[in-house]
Amino acid sequence: MRIAVVGAGGVGAAFGAALAKAGADVTFIARGAHLAAMKERGLKITGGRGETHLVPTQATDNPADVGPVDIVLFCVKLWDVESAGKHLKPLIGADTGVIPLQNGIDAADRLVPILGQHAVMGGVAQISAAVISPGVIQQVGTFMRMIFGELDGRRSRRAEDFYALCLKAGFDATLSDQIITELWMKFILLASNAGIMALARQPIGKLRDDPDLAPIFLAAWQEVIDIGRANGVALPDDALEKVKDFTAHAPPAMKASMAVDLERGNRLELAWLSGKVAAMGRELGVPTPTHGMMYAMLKPYATGTPSS
Repeated sequence: MRIAVVGAGGVGAAFGAALAKAGADVTFIARGAHLAAMKERGLKITGGRGETHLVPTQATDNPADVGPVDIVLFCVKLWDVESAGKHLKPLIGADTGVIPLQNGIDAADRLVPILGQHAVMGGVAQISAAVISPGVIQQVGTFMRMIFGELDGRRSRRAEDFYALCLKAGFDATLSDQIITELWMKFILLASNAGIMALARQPIGKLRDDPDLAPIFLAAWQEVIDIGRANGVALPDDALEKVKDFTAHAPPAMKASMAVDLERGNRLELAWLSGKVAAMGRELGVPTPTHGMMYAMLKPYATGTPSS
């Protein structure tokens, strides 16, 4: 199976390396020092699941060098969705499936006008991993899960084939016929926890058991649940308990990518997380005071650390 990973950061690199080790023909679309390191020394994944060193690593900055593939794992930052979507067109064949693995809720909707309804699938990545130096990814903890499926819920041949490959690669995989629900379940968790971790500048283990923070977590999760239901999303009755349970059992050192970006002075995905919740709340008439507060307080850092 031919796979292209567009955006070889923590998420794309970890899943791509696992799939390559399972025998897939994987090419990483990257740039700069990270690309140079992968081509020269290979891609190294370290952390809770042990060490993987993919040598040689197939990597390029030009999708035209790769040509049509079976599956594209689309892992760029949320502000790059449209520009990267246009750039990956040489990878798209008659039955290529593009699986966005972004943090937000609207990447698939933004890709459809660029690539067409048939090409775009839905996907959720659950992993804590980040680039620590060019060509090197560090994963926190051992959990590594991908949930994906066709946006209309059908079980396609391309999805079934990719699911079989994921199982061979050894990470937790789910082929879902309700991928929109799965996307929202992650959004409840990520939009809320990322904002709280970024504001506190602490990993989840330092925050989740604090009795003063518990009502803030609960309020933030509930606001996103209310937005999803007002938007017609079929969320489970126990959505809040599921998110609470995941947070309780997450690796203590886990830190949301937005919190890592804040520490590094990088641009934040804030507008597509708490900012998106607040904007949808205004549109739907649903109060979102917790996310509105997080968005307002983090907004000065949205484009990177403000200059003094």
